[in-house]
Amino acid sequence: MGMSYFTNPVVLILNTVFTLYITAVMLRFLFQWCRADFRNPISKFLIAITHPLLKIMRRFIPAIGNIDTSSLVLMFALQLLADGSLALLQGEFLEIGGLILIALAHLIALLLNVFFYAVFARAVLSWFNQGTFNDLSTLLYSLTEPLLATCRNALPNFGGMDLSVILVILAIQVIEMLILPPLYQLASLIS
Repeated sequence: MGMSYFTNPVVLILNTVFTLYITAVMLRFLFQWCRADFRNPISKFLIAITHPLLKIMRRFIPAIGNIDTSSLVLMFALQLLADGSLALLQGEFLEIGGLILIALAHLIALLLNVFFYAVFARAVLSWFNQGTFNDLSTLLYSLTEPLLATCRNALPNFGGMDLSVILVILAIQVIEMLILPPLYQLASLIS
């Protein structure tokens, strides 16, 4: 009883810290990939908190074209560390194959959540701040416009109604339903 009494708060704190930092690295990668404004205060914050680890990793892991592979490796390594340490704290042991699949599933889920909430936030902000630009809306536009523009081009004209947000949110949820359960099931079979 004493072990689980202290384990749950430790698991909560570790999970939160890992998730926030992995999200910061993912956002930095995505903002770099979509060429968001790095003079933006939010971007500067993400650079400041992720730079120390990425600076070290970039010495050993070169970029491949426009892809910052050191960010991808850091995200995956941190997710492996998080999932492995949290499993051990909870008294579980995961085989390396299962741990890799769980880490991959968690990163895919995080990526889908980032896009889901970014598209949703952009839609909500567009209702209230039409014609104004602030730091957050500029980054949200940079991140979500490639997806929304692709959907806008695929949809017929509905007389000025932009249904691309609904289509992207629906697509994200369908992708999550199709990809994540098989990964978790396969990870449970391996572990």
